[in-house]
Amino acid sequence: MTSTTRPPDTPGRTTDRKPVVRRRTRTQARTALAFLAPALLALLVLRLLPAGLAVVDSLRHHSLVDGVTRFVGLDNYSDLFGDPQFWQSVRVTLLFSVIVNPLQVLCALGLAVLFNRRFAGVRFWRSLVFAPIAVPPAVSAVIFGILYRPEGPLNALLGILGLPSQPFLTSPTQALYSLIVLMSWVGVGYWMTFLIAGLQDIPQETYDAAAMDGANAWQRFVHVTLPLLRRPLAFVLVADTVSNFLVFAPVQLLTGGGPEGSTNLLMYDVFRRAYSVGDIHYAQAEVVLLVALTLAVVAVQYRLMQGKGEE
Repeated sequence: MTSTTRPPDTPGRTTDRKPVVRRRTRTQARTALAFLAPALLALLVLRLLPAGLAVVDSLRHHSLVDGVTRFVGLDNYSDLFGDPQFWQSVRVTLLFSVIVNPLQVLCALGLAVLFNRRFAGVRFWRSLVFAPIAVPPAVSAVIFGILYRPEGPLNALLGILGLPSQPFLTSPTQALYSLIVLMSWVGVGYWMTFLIAGLQDIPQETYDAAAMDGANAWQRFVHVTLPLLRRPLAFVLVADTVSNFLVFAPVQLLTGGGPEGSTNLLMYDVFRRAYSVGDIHYAQAEVVLLVALTLAVVAVQYRLMQGKGEE
């Protein structure tokens, strides 16, 4: 009877591998850093550095009397909090966002569900709905400015239908809603494409299983589509919110913040303070508050859209 003896373990083998693993890890890290360096540099120069300079500038004040820039701490912020026009801009911006964000997301979701089906000409209709995003915002504003004129096509159509003409952009009660229609025309098709992509990632077997269990179309939408579309919906809602907080060109071209401040969104108010009033440091303080407000709203939305167990 022969016995086999196993050679004793050699601890040196595992320790010999550790330097090799470390060198390989360092090499991979350097390679990854080399590829990421351009993006990180662009992030630093184009995003983080301007943000830091904006915060620093918001703590200063330039005197037009002696031309000296002085450090004033939080005085610009305290002046903003005591400025009724600033609070009006906040109210207008929040009202605008509360209306336009759900409107755009719901319309985009409805169109995504419709155009995710297969029927004749579906690609053509998708392209037609998506086309407005290819038009520059300034051009879209000019187009709607013509439509909203007192003698424009919309009032002509209302006249044909026997309805009175509307002031649209010259009415304090209609101007903001006119801008909401414009921004929805621009944005709905763009957000629709993300939701269509999310819908196409949902396995057909899931719908088939729900149908076999007796679920109708509405129940499949509520209990299958919406839960599995949570992440794309969260992205669209957050991105749409940030985009609408930064609306500027249509306000500048069509209303100039009026009439009676009814369309004076925060982004336009920043522009007005910086270039019309000439107080760049005061405007920088408002930019910081705008960013803080945007982050707060996005954080709430992200938290509400999180699924159970998600971090």
